Amino acid sequence: MMRLALRADLPAVVAIYNAAIPERLATADLEPVSVESRESWFASHTAGHHPLWVWEDGGGISGWLSLGSFYGRPAYDSTAEVSVYVHPESRRRGIGASLVGGAKATAPGLGLATLLAFVFGHNQPSLSLFARHGFEIWGRLPGVARMEGIERDLVVLGCRLPPRA
Repeated sequence: MMRLALRADLPAVVAIYNAAIPERLATADLEPVSVESRESWFASHTAGHHPLWVWEDGGGISGWLSLGSFYGRPAYDSTAEVSVYVHPESRRRGIGASLVGGAKATAPGLGLATLLAFVFGHNQPSLSLFARHGFEIWGRLPGVARMEGIERDLVVLGCRLPPRA
């Protein structure tokens, strides 16, 4: 079930994020982050504009999705950056798809007209996930990330949303 994250969920959110770091597939962080270091990030996610959702099943958190501010300037207030992470043991069960679908359905009601995702060019599972949800490639930043001596491209994906009903 997709629901808004509570402060009590932050340790699970951080654990899922940290599980992605060694894979070098979904985040440019190279070392684990702490719950304390993510407090202000968590506080920046408000239900009314930039929510943080979790996927809860069996009493645990198995994934999360956030809508974040894009570029921090007022003219971009109708655009949000999507980040989605699923616990390694819960992948390929449709959780990421459910989270992205739920975010897309909710976003217009939050005053959002555009969703962006920044995905490494070698992250085929995420590129496919977003493509299935109508995101298109809007740009490519070649070799902008270096992880363990390998330059990685960053693909900019975008999706225009229908106007608020």
